[in-house]
Amino acid sequence: MFDRRLVQNFDWLLLTLVAALLALGLVNLYSAGFNRAPGATPLYVKQLYWLAVGLILMFFSLLYDYRHLEKLSYPIYVISLVMLVAVMLGGKMAGGSRRWLPLGPFTFQPAELVKIAVILVMATYFSRRPRTDPMRLKDLLVPGLLVLVPTLLIIKQPDLGSGIIVALVAGSVFLFVGVHWRTLAGLTLTLALSSPLVWSFLKEYQRQRLLTFLNPEQDPLGSGYHILQSMIAVGSGQFWGKGFLKGTQSQLHFLPEQHTDFVFSVFAEEWGFVGGLVLLLLFICLTLWGLQVARDCKERFGHLLALGVTALIFWQVFINLCMVTGFLPVVGIPLPLFSYGGSSLITTLLGMGFLLNIRMRRFLYGG
Repeated sequence: MFDRRLVQNFDWLLLTLVAALLALGLVNLYSAGFNRAPGATPLYVKQLYWLAVGLILMFFSLLYDYRHLEKLSYPIYVISLVMLVAVMLGGKMAGGSRRWLPLGPFTFQPAELVKIAVILVMATYFSRRPRTDPMRLKDLLVPGLLVLVPTLLIIKQPDLGSGIIVALVAGSVFLFVGVHWRTLAGLTLTLALSSPLVWSFLKEYQRQRLLTFLNPEQDPLGSGYHILQSMIAVGSGQFWGKGFLKGTQSQLHFLPEQHTDFVFSVFAEEWGFVGGLVLLLLFICLTLWGLQVARDCKERFGHLLALGVTALIFWQVFINLCMVTGFLPVVGIPLPLFSYGGSSLITTLLGMGFLLNIRMRRFLYGG
């Protein structure tokens, strides 16, 4: 029998924030692909197709009690690993990376599914773990291995950006659960000392991106081109922006990857500081409300699941905005609900579905 309290506890504010970001993203994609070659399907139309799929999946995720996801988390995790291995063996090659699995006329990026799978498996693992003192190194071995395996498989594709996001989201969950300060200090020191070893494993283009971050002017027409053009676009928007469809960097195609990684640069050029501030406030509200959903959930699994999804949104927004403004190296991370890409959009909407699910069922589990 349907429980009317589910409707009464539905989070309309969260849905409004998601809808506002999706609407702005579609308008921005219209502009980003406005002067494309005639005959090709416009980017915003393709995004609408993916949006329809994502909204359907988000709707079904609302109907399914999130508590049942705890039993499915490890199977979903294993499936995501199998898909990563399948990518390595027969995935679609594009731009020097093998990241996509062909699904008929479409392609899917399994690394996006891994982000959700890792959040689910972390929430399951720590919800079943007795609440004790802050975790020490031995307590992190098993969850650390659960994170390390998919992260290395993703980096192998290579997809450094998605690998970093998976590691940061898992690390955020670790901190939420509680890590002893000595363990945290030891891991930080170890990571710092191992940086030369990490450097030796990076591919040449990844090393060049880091060097370009330190001095983008050293190769303005080569490795520094992306970030310099992005900074020009963001800066030229000034306070009010140049106006819709009037951004010179984007409309004249000086801005590379303007529909994916650098989609914010298009928005900032056309809508200026005011538009960028509005967009930033929407993401801040979404992040803070996600934390509110986690705080109000008194059930352990739902609490950690909401924290993981919120961390996923936060880190992608933080790194993308810092990347396009020159504060971080270019690592290829999309802006959630805004950048073009079906896999990323579906994953993000699934995460939003989980938050809505947890919020509307908080009365069932002592919230």
